[in-house]
Amino acid sequence: MMKQTHNHPELTPHWLLSGVLVAVLIAYLVVCQIWGEQIRHYLDESQRILIRSIFYGITIILFPVVKLLRYILIRLNQTMPGDQPAGQRYFMTVAVCLLLVETVGVFGFLMFIFGDGFNTLYIFTGLAALGVFLHMPKLPEYLAICAALDAKNER
Repeated sequence: MMKQTHNHPELTPHWLLSGVLVAVLIAYLVVCQIWGEQIRHYLDESQRILIRSIFYGITIILFPVVKLLRYILIRLNQTMPGDQPAGQRYFMTVAVCLLLVETVGVFGFLMFIFGDGFNTLYIFTGLAALGVFLHMPKLPEYLAICAALDAKNER
């Protein structure tokens, strides 16, 4: 029997959020391509290097922290008391994780505005897109939350 991989209807808002965040990343690229020179405010190169290094450091730390946070939030979704349905609980988990990794794309946009080239913009945008891919809604996680809540309600 084939493994069920299709989307559950309750995950539609989760997927819409993922799509919106990918569209925002694409919008950063389009804005920089079309209006790049008008929106740039060049900083001194030493300042840009410092800010870029800080942004890279935050990005390096952010990815494993978000992975750990997602794991913790999913476990909390399964065990926390309350009347919230599984879809709403899981949406908050997905939203928090996606919004955290989306900040990496903002770093690239800011660095472009500060005077860095397209290369830095593409690197940060690509990393943010990777983060969105890694933290997109996953049906097995949602079904595990549903099963845990059903088991808890049967007691």
